[in-house]
Order: sequence, then C-alpha cells, then structure tokens
Amino acid sequence: MPQTRRELRLPWPGSKAKETSEMLTVGERVPDVTLTGPEGREVRLRDQLGARGLVIYFYPKDDTPGCTAEACGFRDQYEDFLEAGADVIGISGDPPSSHKAFANKHSLPFRLLSDERGEARRAFGVKATFGLLPGRATFVVDHEGTIRYAFSSQLRAREHVKRALEVVGGMTPQAAAQK
Repeated sequence: MPQTRRELRLPWPGSKAKETSEMLTVGERVPDVTLTGPEGREVRLRDQLGARGLVIYFYPKDDTPGCTAEACGFRDQYEDFLEAGADVIGISGDPPSSHKAFANKHSLPFRLLSDERGEARRAFGVKATFGLLPGRATFVVDHEGTIRYAFSSQLRAREHVKRALEVVGGMTPQAAAQK
C-alpha cells in the first residue's frame, strides 16, 4: 500500500511535529528530509547532525535584495557560528545551479540546499507570505536534532542572523544540559 504524502513528510520517530499546519517550535525534532545539494547530490538533513548544532534558514529566492542581505549576514558571522558550535545551512526552492552561482557570487562558505518541491518547507511548516512569496524562517537545532529556537519574519531578514547567533552562543554543553 503506498504511503500518503503526510507519511512521507513526517519527521523521524519520536517527533512531536504536527501535520505541517503550524511551524515547528522549540522542543520538536527536526524533520527527516532529503534535499539536493549544489552538485546535484542528495543531502539528508538528519545526517548533518553530529558534534555541532545547525542553523537552518529558509529564504524565498537567490539574489533578491532581502535574501542576499540575509545570506551575507550569515556569511559575515559564519566563523562566529562555528566557534559557538553550529554550522549554517540555507534552503530555498531554487535549483542547485542557482545556489551554486549565488554562493560563488557572494562568497558564501556554508551549504545551500534546494527544496524545489517544497517538501522541507512543508515539513518545517514554513508558510508563504500572503500565500504567494515563500516564507523566511530560521531554526536553531542542537546536535541531537531538537529545535532550540524558531523565528519567522519575511521583512526582518538581518534579524534572523542576530537572533540565531544569540541562541547558538547559549547552547554550550552546560547550557544544553540544563534545558
């Protein structure tokens, strides 16, 4: 019997994620989704977890003013994120070729993944703005795959970087053990 679309989008076992009608929140598990990397290879988001946490940010489109400002903000703070214990991954519906050109043009040191069918966006519950423009949301995930922070704002692109870095800075092993 074939799986339903809902079953295909559900996070891994033990998750408290809802049927994507709401954006995932603090304490929920990151969904187990597979996206396309810049070289056209599949990248399983769950496999990116390990010794470090992840900052996963969804953005509408490569090379648009707000998305470029956000990506360059993550670029400019990338070493700070690494030092604080997290890597950064950007996700949009653009194809891998667009991501590659965008990353090269702006010297982005982190990975951009393609979600051309919108499966990751739906699994995380990232809504379109006014039902038209793909949403902008950032999730800070600890090394075990638990969401520690979720923020959504289409217009405050630079705020995503600032807030994510503040949260990652508080996710030291001691701070994480207290949560």
